[in-house]
Amino acid sequence: MKNKIFQYGAWGFLLLLTLTGCEKYLDVNTDPNRPTAPPINGLLAAVTQQSALNVFRSGNTASYYVQYLASPNGASPTDVYDRLDFSGSWRSLYDNLADISDLEVLANTAGSSEHLGVAKILKALNMSMVYPMFGSAPYTQAFTGEAYTPTYDSEESIHNICLALLDEGIAELRKTNSALRLGTTQDFIHGGNRTSWIRTAFAIKARLLNRVSKKASYSAAAVLSAVDSAYTSNAQDASLRTFAVRNPWASVARNNAALVLDGWISDNLVKAMDGTRKGIMDPRLTLYTDTSRFGDFRGTPNGRGRVGTGTTRDESYLTINDYYSSDNAPLLIITFEEMKMVEAEAALRANNRTRAYAAYIAAIQAHMTKVGVSAVNRNTYLSNAAIAVGEAGLSLAVVFREKYLVMFLHPETWVDARRFDFAYTGFTLPIGALLSEPIRRVDWPDSERQRNANNVPAIPVLSEKLWFDRP
Repeated sequence: MKNKIFQYGAWGFLLLLTLTGCEKYLDVNTDPNRPTAPPINGLLAAVTQQSALNVFRSGNTASYYVQYLASPNGASPTDVYDRLDFSGSWRSLYDNLADISDLEVLANTAGSSEHLGVAKILKALNMSMVYPMFGSAPYTQAFTGEAYTPTYDSEESIHNICLALLDEGIAELRKTNSALRLGTTQDFIHGGNRTSWIRTAFAIKARLLNRVSKKASYSAAAVLSAVDSAYTSNAQDASLRTFAVRNPWASVARNNAALVLDGWISDNLVKAMDGTRKGIMDPRLTLYTDTSRFGDFRGTPNGRGRVGTGTTRDESYLTINDYYSSDNAPLLIITFEEMKMVEAEAALRANNRTRAYAAYIAAIQAHMTKVGVSAVNRNTYLSNAAIAVGEAGLSLAVVFREKYLVMFLHPETWVDARRFDFAYTGFTLPIGALLSEPIRRVDWPDSERQRNANNVPAIPVLSEKLWFDRP
């Protein structure tokens, strides 16, 4: 909600003074066709859609750093860890967070616990995309409207605030006396379903609790408790399926088809899936990308760039034929298969190998079913010795390896890669890398340095470990 200034004409004010028995007066500055506050469900529509699109925007950055994607141009800044300006990503996150804060105000005013609960969950979701990219960032003073140059909160503080917001959101959604109901058509994520939002809050909570696996405070029991209240099937995922035009990954694919080169598959991903590293072809590769003109899958090594003209299908890239990048593909925010992988990791850390292995297998099975792998191909993959390692053979390395594949294009993979210290088999620095180790953060945006210079921290080294990445 923007600042609202109500002005009354002098004659109207005098009329109020003289006609003391009159219960109504004319506000000459009120235009019924120009509301001063947005409709609450209209704002709900905006923030649910933009939250999902922020997952795409963050994922589009992270996908180069974890080598899902590679640039078709040699020595591209996105590939070689050059310093980039992420003002656009920052603005998208904070514009949406400002709207979510407005939704909180409207919900409190209207007595709508349902809208308030969703607002708190979405605020946690969006802030949880800020600190793994930028580190410390404005929060406490960012949304009050009183500070034009807000101070920065620490990463740890933001992390804990996100967890508190999720608990508050769950508590609000469990109330049964909400004055207003969530709009079923304006809630683009869960269609106004309170139970689904509660599950999503627990799913985000499990994700965040698992992020601190390097910390002494890490609690596998707390992670598993949150997982238990999250999703139980693919049907409960948080995703966006309603777009102004199409899934944004489809726009990336269409750009490439129109020779605006984009969405090229990294050689690292191809080698992780084509049998080179595991000795078995992963059937999902055919659903992530198309073959080259040579009839095989050919990735582009990060930093090298294309080998041909870029117009003759010498390499593989995202196309509209594939699961994640078709026009009507769902844009996944947080999913059942992610929860099963989180469960597998936490249970393994708790030395509950039976639970860990069951969750690990369930994650792969659910994901393959979701993206359209046939039952025959799915079972062949799951029965291969490289995958069917058994309870005794399950390790964190195996869990991270397979989680990397089920989280294709998702920004959380960059968090996982840092927690795992990029120890994926075969993962190497891009050709011409400007750092001697993988990138672990981005710089604060130029827009902040220009507008909030007194509070922006010093220019960081991009291999610097952020708070969640340190013991």
